[in-house]
Amino acid sequence: MLDIKFIRENLDVVRQSINDRGLDLELDNLLKIDESRRKNLIKLEELRARQNRANDEISKLLKEKKDAKKAILDMKELSRDIDELEDNLQGLQAELNKLLLVIPNIPHTSIPRGDSSYNKIVRTWGELRKFSFNPATHIELAQNLDIIDFSRAAKIAGSNFVLYKGWGARLERALINFMLDLHTQQHTYKEIFPPFLVNRASMTGTGQLPKLEDDMYRLKDDDLFLVPTAEVPVTNIFRDEVLEEKDLPIYYTAYTACFRREAGSYGKDTKGLIRVHQFDKVELVKFCHPDVSYEELEKLVADAEDVLKALELPYRVVMLSTKDLSFAASKCYDLEAYAPGIDKWLEVSSCSNFESFQARRANIKFRKKENKKLDFVHTLNGSGVALARTVIAILENYQNSDGTITIPQALRPYLNGQDRIS
Repeated sequence: MLDIKFIRENLDVVRQSINDRGLDLELDNLLKIDESRRKNLIKLEELRARQNRANDEISKLLKEKKDAKKAILDMKELSRDIDELEDNLQGLQAELNKLLLVIPNIPHTSIPRGDSSYNKIVRTWGELRKFSFNPATHIELAQNLDIIDFSRAAKIAGSNFVLYKGWGARLERALINFMLDLHTQQHTYKEIFPPFLVNRASMTGTGQLPKLEDDMYRLKDDDLFLVPTAEVPVTNIFRDEVLEEKDLPIYYTAYTACFRREAGSYGKDTKGLIRVHQFDKVELVKFCHPDVSYEELEKLVADAEDVLKALELPYRVVMLSTKDLSFAASKCYDLEAYAPGIDKWLEVSSCSNFESFQARRANIKFRKKENKKLDFVHTLNGSGVALARTVIAILENYQNSDGTITIPQALRPYLNGQDRIS
């Protein structure tokens, strides 16, 4: 959420940022409500000042044993006016908050302006493998090895769900444990195992609501949501709390299953593991001082890259343009692993700095050491990494001509030393 004072004082900047994102969002109504709210606040202060003076006058009259009936009647009328104005202000504030919740974050000045064609490849790592045979797709490999059963998953749950079997299930579990160990032992993140269901306040705090509610799985009877990412429960650990500056930065990592209704929308990438309704992911979340958040973003990207380097998967880092940026992010890098069977670069991680946008929505502050004043923390998160597409990259990059899969060295300790899936 943007600060209304910031919007008021930087209207051209906010309007330009909305335009840069390719959105059609009108601010006039918001400004009108804000102006009305501020006028009513001034009026309320004046009425309260009159109320205080009236209280003093009544006390004086009673002390002097004079008739205070008229003053008391005036006071009652004044109190009614104050109550009415407070109710009006409460309504205006609720309306203002509702409008503020749909205004996206300001894109950082360093990112490209434009649509996805303006995304910038920052760096690449690893060599694309040269095959002496026609590389198969992960779908063909998984079915031939009987490690993923797409048809039975559809029978159980519907389209775009996955059933891992045997070495497929073990590979998934090995990847989760490998990533958590890497981030907790080498990158000093603290492991969290959060709830997979979150309430409306949590989803609003991180920015999924109200904008993306139709893309979420919701339990209507309880008004709870299945997590679309561990970002939601982990960021909300500190909702409505004040942290101490000395405790920053805070690094958390968490594994969760992730649930998204929009998988395979518009007929895009509906086969295999590219877009599914449920997938596993290890998430990285940071809370830090505003002065160092962009330095922390670069470290976050490097931490996610270490997963792909350890797995020896060729990848590239892409800086997203304004129209490709998520609603809550100010700057984002995507990590894309190459999948030779389908001949695509697949996003396996998005690493974002939200600055104070999420913290303002979730009311996460820190107390400054120097003057004890409160300010909003900056929040960051990134996938470290998402598993379904990482499984695609492993199967397709490590396939052999006989249809077997060589297991990456980094995963073998998690698979009893097994070096091949056959």
